[in-house]
Amino acid sequence: MIPARKLEERLLGRVARASAEHALLEPGDRVAVAVSGGKDSLVLLHLLRRLRERLPFPISLVAVHVDQGHPGFPSEQLPAYFRAEGVEHEIVREDTYSIVTEKLPPGSTYCSLCSRLRRGILYNLAVRLGATKLALGHHRDDVIETLLLNLFYAGQLKAMPARLRSDDGRNVVIRPLVYCDEASIAELAAALELPIVPCNLCGSQEQLQRKRMKALLRELTAENSNVPGNVFAALANVRPSHLYDRALRELVAPEPAAEAAAPRRLGPRRRLPLVDPG
Repeated sequence: MIPARKLEERLLGRVARASAEHALLEPGDRVAVAVSGGKDSLVLLHLLRRLRERLPFPISLVAVHVDQGHPGFPSEQLPAYFRAEGVEHEIVREDTYSIVTEKLPPGSTYCSLCSRLRRGILYNLAVRLGATKLALGHHRDDVIETLLLNLFYAGQLKAMPARLRSDDGRNVVIRPLVYCDEASIAELAAALELPIVPCNLCGSQEQLQRKRMKALLRELTAENSNVPGNVFAALANVRPSHLYDRALRELVAPEPAAEAAAPRRLGPRRRLPLVDPG
């Protein structure tokens, strides 16, 4: 087991690198840090507070939390932690739990709708607080699982970007933990004895498809420990000329005029089969 101080330094280095490479933290930023109470968001807040002390420019942090009305949720646990740590914070109480349980049948997985409602509340809260960035706690494993989910179930090559402007243009969303693995985050959270709130209060379980991606990655990693790193590295090692997005290929490497003007002999365009017909 890595000593807590050494582990913290390693993760701090990864957050700093992600910030430098993707312009996550910039001079004068006011960063709203979304803290759900899980290990990822609490470690995110901890690391950003430590990194703020080392940055060559000023930024401010405000922890934001949405109390969604889950039965038995310890509503005072996080505010007490923020106060004890001297962290500026804002708590919003919105009963999205009742909305989710009303719209979905009993036994359904609530996570997707619950997170969409929470994200909308966070977007509005960040604007109200004058935040220039909204920091979320997604880590490297989340990025890899999302890539696989989109590949297998949505037919897209798409993951979670480190920096993204929201669809409505009001928010810049950043993910400072994208270079950090989940196991190291969990280890640091335990070493720091952070006040983790479990996300099982509503009785809902994690989405089945994401659980299958986690299981697949565990199986492949047991055979080859380089698999997670290789999958993540592929996101920055793209070869558009070897893919089938024609618009992207033309943008990156347009065909010579003579070749482009040559008559096509392939006949009508056909959709590629999704499975081997034989």
